[in-house]
Amino acid sequence: MSRKPLPSRTDLAAWASELGFTGFGIATLDVAAAAQGLRDWLAGGFHGEMDYLERHASLRCEPQQLVPGALSAIMVALDYAPDDPEWVAAAWANLEDPHRAYVSRYALGRDYHRLVRLRLQKLAQRISAAVGDFGYRAFCDSAPVMEVDLARQAGIGWRGKHTLLLERARGSTFFLGALYTDLALPADNPVTEHCGNCRRCLEVCPTGAIIAPYRLDATRCISYLTIELAGSIPPELRPLIGNRIYGCDDCQLACPWNRWAQPAIGTDFAPRHGLEASELAELFAWTRAEFESRMAGSAIARIGHERWLRNIAVALGNAVTPGMAGPGHIRAIVALQQRINDPSPMVREHVDWALARHGGG
Repeated sequence: MSRKPLPSRTDLAAWASELGFTGFGIATLDVAAAAQGLRDWLAGGFHGEMDYLERHASLRCEPQQLVPGALSAIMVALDYAPDDPEWVAAAWANLEDPHRAYVSRYALGRDYHRLVRLRLQKLAQRISAAVGDFGYRAFCDSAPVMEVDLARQAGIGWRGKHTLLLERARGSTFFLGALYTDLALPADNPVTEHCGNCRRCLEVCPTGAIIAPYRLDATRCISYLTIELAGSIPPELRPLIGNRIYGCDDCQLACPWNRWAQPAIGTDFAPRHGLEASELAELFAWTRAEFESRMAGSAIARIGHERWLRNIAVALGNAVTPGMAGPGHIRAIVALQQRINDPSPMVREHVDWALARHGGG
């Protein structure tokens, strides 16, 4: 059965917009240039314990292996910035309070993976209604897909020096989704880069993880250390983590383009459980059942309760107030002492380190 004529780009973009996507573009599935960069990065060991990146590298580098017959990628973006024009200043203020937890802004609300995929599924259904059955598969940061390079090719933005995608009208605070299809859609053109001589993202990184423009050493990145790393956080990096308990936004907060960040549409990414400015001691007291209940439907759930406690123990260890006599300091010590005999050896290790930072408690 022959297909009906393909929908126009204007129609596709309109359907994506109706679903809440604020960025749209089409790319071919030629990622050869980016593939070599990925292989070099992996060869340098910059991926750390993320062995799945190496294990599935061929699927990233050759998209047709992942989805046989795929010809085009429909790329979309979904904004997640807080609905507050002063959100950057508020984030910096949170980071400057050593007794409050900092959670990366993208993780304050519902888990984006499923939300983006569900909307892409609806987009695919809309296309199917117009052209008939076609082959497709939807992705959002959950499969070996080069989302950033494909979105760059599709003209949604350019790769910034911090390795994230940037767009002049919305900065970098958006999620990317990809719909691989077997439709021969006309590709868009990449946009020009606009980072210029700016090095703010490199200079602000707490751990120096952005070792050169467009080159990230994930093993030093706080997002890796607090999310991807399964075991103990290297002691030499713990003081640099500050109060960041899940991810890190410093490179985005410092980026001039994020003055144009667009707030999320709807309430899916609105903060839940007060995570935008919770006290570390309060979060450290959560039981496993409380963690699993409150983090259900959140990206944070993926790290589990043990890593949650590990991360907060480090942050409590960094909550050293001048003179070590303030009420925040006392709350930190008391909270840590409650976990001295935690069943997890990893948690106990980080608690001991944190108490040592407070003079042994």
